[in-house]
Amino acid sequence: MPRRPSANTTNTRKPADTIHVEREKNVSFFSQVKSFVQDRRTHYITGAILVALALFLAVAYFSFFFTGFHDDSLLTSPDKTLKRHDIHNVMGLPGAWSAEWLINGSFGISSIALILLLLVFGLKLLHVTSTSGTRWFFHTSFWLLWTSIVLGFAQTMFGFNHWFLQLGGSHGRMLASWLNSYVYPIGMVMIILLTLIIYCIVADPHFSDHMAAAWEWLKRKCTKQPYDGELFAQSSDETEAMEDETQDEKSDDTSAVLTFTNTDEVVQIDVLDPGPEEGPEVVPVTDDDPLLNLQVEVTNNSAIQVVDELPDPEPQPVDPNAPKVGFKIQDTKQDELVAADEVVQDPLEKLGPYDPRKELSHYKFPSLDLLKVYDNESAPVIDQQEQQDNANRIVTTLRNYGIEIDSIKATVGPTVTLYEVVPKAGIRVVKIQNLENDIMMSLSATGIRIIAPMPGKGTVGIEVPNEKPQVVSMHSVLASKRFQEEKKMRLPIAYGRTITNEVFMFDLAKTPHLLVAGATGTGKSVAINAILTSLLYKKHPSELKLVLVDPKMVEFAPYKPLLRHYLAAMPDTDPDQIVITDCDRVINTLNSLVIEMENRYKLLMDAGVRNLEDYNDKFINRRLNPDKLIGDSLHHQYLPYIVIVIDEYGDFIMQAGKQVETPIARITQKARAVGMHMILATQRPSVNIVTGVIKANIPTRIALRTQSVIDSRTVLDAKGAEQLIGRGDSLYAGNASVTRVQCAFVDTPEVDQIVGFIEQQQHFLQPYQLPEYIPEGAEGDALAPGSVDMKKLDPMFADVARYVVSKQEGSTSRLQRAFEIGYNRAGKLSDQLEAAGIVGPNKGPKGRDVLIQDFDQLEALLQQLNV
Repeated sequence: MPRRPSANTTNTRKPADTIHVEREKNVSFFSQVKSFVQDRRTHYITGAILVALALFLAVAYFSFFFTGFHDDSLLTSPDKTLKRHDIHNVMGLPGAWSAEWLINGSFGISSIALILLLLVFGLKLLHVTSTSGTRWFFHTSFWLLWTSIVLGFAQTMFGFNHWFLQLGGSHGRMLASWLNSYVYPIGMVMIILLTLIIYCIVADPHFSDHMAAAWEWLKRKCTKQPYDGELFAQSSDETEAMEDETQDEKSDDTSAVLTFTNTDEVVQIDVLDPGPEEGPEVVPVTDDDPLLNLQVEVTNNSAIQVVDELPDPEPQPVDPNAPKVGFKIQDTKQDELVAADEVVQDPLEKLGPYDPRKELSHYKFPSLDLLKVYDNESAPVIDQQEQQDNANRIVTTLRNYGIEIDSIKATVGPTVTLYEVVPKAGIRVVKIQNLENDIMMSLSATGIRIIAPMPGKGTVGIEVPNEKPQVVSMHSVLASKRFQEEKKMRLPIAYGRTITNEVFMFDLAKTPHLLVAGATGTGKSVAINAILTSLLYKKHPSELKLVLVDPKMVEFAPYKPLLRHYLAAMPDTDPDQIVITDCDRVINTLNSLVIEMENRYKLLMDAGVRNLEDYNDKFINRRLNPDKLIGDSLHHQYLPYIVIVIDEYGDFIMQAGKQVETPIARITQKARAVGMHMILATQRPSVNIVTGVIKANIPTRIALRTQSVIDSRTVLDAKGAEQLIGRGDSLYAGNASVTRVQCAFVDTPEVDQIVGFIEQQQHFLQPYQLPEYIPEGAEGDALAPGSVDMKKLDPMFADVARYVVSKQEGSTSRLQRAFEIGYNRAGKLSDQLEAAGIVGPNKGPKGRDVLIQDFDQLEALLQQLNV
């Protein structure tokens, strides 16, 4: 055994000269300038200056139109004794000079674009607006230059050169004169129109479609063809464009085959079109023709009609046993045209890929300036003396127990420093591991963690808390290049920073479910907020839906305003209860999510795909028919990801037990493939809460500081979580490895600002509708399967009924598109309309017949139903 040194023994050996500690780098001048430019105070001061300058120039600009004639003579006068009180501009001499330069000296009347650009950038720096500065710069630059040239050319052509006002300014006048000297006026007009068309094509992707529609409208006007009123109509949903279109013009060169059939033979007669000038051809009927009493006229549109009935010269008795004679008309030319149209008209080529973001095309993602910026948030604060002292203590402690090392290296993280020790050959790693408490005592640390050995390295890691831990801000994580440029992850989560100060990210879609456990006050709620914030900054409302369960009633309350953007709920949910707080609603919601999962599997099975990514890709490429009925009320649609977050699910396990655990187990077992992912959080990671069923289906876990090593083993199947320092210090267990990560800090005011920003954006009419779940035996007057309770009609019933009668169309898919509701709610409304006698039964793809034809009858029915 190693000999313990006595108290009188003095250690005269110096620490190993191979100790390497990272040095703090001097902050460069460029970093200081960058920090000054990014400072929010700098933004506010600059923004205020720009807004004030824009307002000053605007007043001077408009005043110039009334005072410019007088002021221009003073400013251009050779007399240098200009008196300030002689200036008439509202803004005085500076205003007169500024307006003179803006209008006559630069770009003319179009200089208002410069003032507008200054105002927009000023408001953007003041965080009043979040509009795109690049887009504004592009549009204003074009109109500034183009309008200046056009006005300068017009003023030159019409001889208004002696005005005090230069319409196009010096820029427009000189450039228009220079171009005019080369291409002459006709060439100038062509250049002006060409540049305008190019700009319209670049600025508006649908410009060519608008031009084509305008051309068709012009042709109809010139040819005096009837206008159907649909030329410029925009569809509320792209799937309506897939419906068959009626043909406006008939073919001029058509032929038909008239086929007479009876029980004995089939006779085909080719009928040729005589042409429009020869008129219709009358086909005579002989006495022995089976169709004796019919005379058929073939028009130039190959339409066959009965013209007259010839009298029977000798009435003959009808034999009841005679074979029945029938006929059918086959238009071969028209069949060829229809068949060719069906082959050529591919939905993807006709409509282009489906854009799930089109319905909320004006939605804007929250900007990074909504998050708080901390000092030195992107680089760790390095205390060189602290590192050297800790390294010396570690080396001394190991040497006191007979463990010699070859080298030690320190890597500084935001809250913890990792010291990598390379022991000499022949030293057993377990000996270092057994000295954990001794090393912690020598360092006077609150807790250390020894990794022996470190995966993929020939070193032993000793993690020591920093004396001055650094806050990892959410801003520094989301503003990182890795998060901004991430394209492969379906649900990217920027969780925090590792011990090497690198941004730590993971894909929740690959996880596929997550367990977050830790004692009270260790940062569990902050970790959940960091996960939700990452999703809000990366996913569009059409691509992500959230189900939030909060027994504490206060943790997820700030997210309530997102109910029409990101939240999902069962039908008829009170907006104030969009965040689920009581146990009964949790049970119903979890079972509703199970039904949603099963419905999604039915859609995937019909589409012939195995996961949500392939299904949505197939829907985007127009390979799935949204009008196809699947099962009772399902239709193909773009499916968003659903993330279920349950904070402190241990409360529900203790109250309801298997009623909660069973649907959680079903969702975690099967929901990955259909894009449904669950995040469970608890502050009691005991074996009766984190059960074996839950652990088996949730392989990815985040452990914050736990009360004991037993809790650490319950969560991670390994110790270590009990030695964490709290305040977001956590261990991420996934992919057969454990990584220490400092969770990013996002405060409640930051969450409120993000939610407030999103609340002002374009939104859906209602939350994402989950299937309705009725507990078995919950009420004594439960309805029979398939029946409808007319006492509990949908709030939209009356509006939908009036719409159906006005349009005389009652298909479920039509209601879904017209009222922007989910298929489940539209199907429920269709059943209620059928029960009320407004529409007939479902006929599959043909929709439903409308049984009520006038509004008086409908209003009487609605009055009887008290709606």
